[in-house]
Amino acid sequence: MSLDTFPVDERDILFVLFDQLHVERLFEYEAFDSLSREEADMVLNEAQRFAKNEIWPTNAVADREGCTFNGGKVTVPECLHKAYRIYAENGWICLTAPEEMGGAGMPSSVSVAVGEILTGANIAFSTYPGLTRGAARLIARFGDDAMRETFAKRLYSGEWAGTMCLTEPQAGSAVGDISTTAVKKGDEYLLSGNKLFITAGEHDLTPNIIHLVLAKTPGAPKGIKGLSLFVVPKIWVAQDGSLGEPNDVTCTGIEEKMGIHAACTCALTFGDRGQCRGLLLGNEGEGLKVMFHLMNEARIGTGLQGFSAAAVAYLYALDYAKERIQGVELRNMRDFDAPRVPIIKHPDVKRMLLTMKARVEGMRALLYRAAYYADLATCHPEQPTRDRHNKLLELLTPICKAYCSDMGFLVTVTAIQTYGGYGYIREYPVEQLARDAKISSIYEGTNGIQALDLIGRKIPKNNGEYYMLLMAEIAATIEANNGHPVLGRLARRLQKEVERVRTVTGKFAESGLRGNIDFPTLNAVAYLNLLGNTILGWLLLDQAAIAHDKLSEMLVDRGVDSIDMRNQLLSENELARYYDNKVHTAAFFIESLLPENAGIAEGILEGSQEILDIEL
Repeated sequence: MSLDTFPVDERDILFVLFDQLHVERLFEYEAFDSLSREEADMVLNEAQRFAKNEIWPTNAVADREGCTFNGGKVTVPECLHKAYRIYAENGWICLTAPEEMGGAGMPSSVSVAVGEILTGANIAFSTYPGLTRGAARLIARFGDDAMRETFAKRLYSGEWAGTMCLTEPQAGSAVGDISTTAVKKGDEYLLSGNKLFITAGEHDLTPNIIHLVLAKTPGAPKGIKGLSLFVVPKIWVAQDGSLGEPNDVTCTGIEEKMGIHAACTCALTFGDRGQCRGLLLGNEGEGLKVMFHLMNEARIGTGLQGFSAAAVAYLYALDYAKERIQGVELRNMRDFDAPRVPIIKHPDVKRMLLTMKARVEGMRALLYRAAYYADLATCHPEQPTRDRHNKLLELLTPICKAYCSDMGFLVTVTAIQTYGGYGYIREYPVEQLARDAKISSIYEGTNGIQALDLIGRKIPKNNGEYYMLLMAEIAATIEANNGHPVLGRLARRLQKEVERVRTVTGKFAESGLRGNIDFPTLNAVAYLNLLGNTILGWLLLDQAAIAHDKLSEMLVDRGVDSIDMRNQLLSENELARYYDNKVHTAAFFIESLLPENAGIAEGILEGSQEILDIEL
């Protein structure tokens, strides 16, 4: 594969969307009844074309050029300007927005597939339209008519960009410690404070940037209940929508980072001259509640970011392993005249490739399913069904963010290892993918915080209702395949892992009832990985069952009635081979990778809590 070529696993994307999830059923509901499978296919094809021709060519160039800071202004790499302009003009920012906001009204489950493609092409670039989309959606939902007309529409069109401003020097993940203030003055508020690590906080891609800023009003309660959310334009906007005077918002510097060099990470000062004007979004004291609608979307998007890097890294590593000639097959190692072979012939390389494949395809299934649940939670005609899928979505959100960002980075590191020394140098793309992927486990709430959210809020919520709904979904797949002649052993193996999860979950519940919160919080990250691994096993088993049936249909249709004929079909027919590989991938994950859950569970149940008493 040429390094100028951007790889996309189109077949697997379509398999998850339409064979596993049956996303086309959404087009029967009123919210999406103006759309069709053909339109979804067209959008996905155009996303691939755009990513390959316009975004991917900027990836390495923008990484090496990076952003520059001078006199309060940030300049992004020149190559990103054209990409952003085309991105906005083609409507990618407003793909899921309603028509009245200028959008196409596409389901989130189609949008997440588009997101995989466009994000994987340049992770740093994706942060600009991604944050803009999130800000537009929040203002459209919680703003008044004037805000929607003035700000949301221009954000959705890409005319202006948006940000999310939470973090402060003394208040990172501890959001309740925010000290930025907002004092009411007429219909506006004057803000004063400093924000740190603000992605896309200042740049030259658009003439205006709309900041969503968390701040405290005078006399507000301490902690998160005292936070309010404000719309703070970089350039103040007149009532007719025209740009006025610069607002009192100053960029004081940008960070030099390990990765995403083309995404500016800014320090911002609000109200240095006492003239920073903002508009309240929602009600006072409800800032975090409102912001969470953006943060939850951003968390799934961050998991998608880590996964997208992994998806590209795996495809590059796979192609490299097929082309890189080195050494002989082990059985011929004493024969100096034996033919040299591609490194994919070496068992350890194949192990790395299959490990990456299983994790990538499992993460794709998880993220797409979460997006599908989001669609059903909003468009299904029956309220109980909407509620059920919203609960499943809430439970999966921290897992999507934390598990996919951690495993996504791990896959990119494995891709480097597959390349060997070449993977570590800039001549090949996987070292940048690893650098760019790492941030996804840190921002939008570190993965440790996601794990605490999972065990502290989502698992026990409504007396464990959300958790039991998920277990019921998994149980249905296991039961459907328990007696399967080929997949039955995998279903029974997965059942053991489900029991392991239940045992640990039960121990956490007992500990909580006794008032011992140290035990579950100390093991929260391990538990999230335990559950994440089990979910991937479930989704890969489901894929294997679908693929097995489709391959069986192909064999019958072609009159295949012997092992030799079957093997010949697999060697000649790419689709048949794809289905067969789905079965093998599920078997490899469940039988070779999923057993790590035994060690995780033992470490939780039998591990020492003395760490809490150790002074380091």
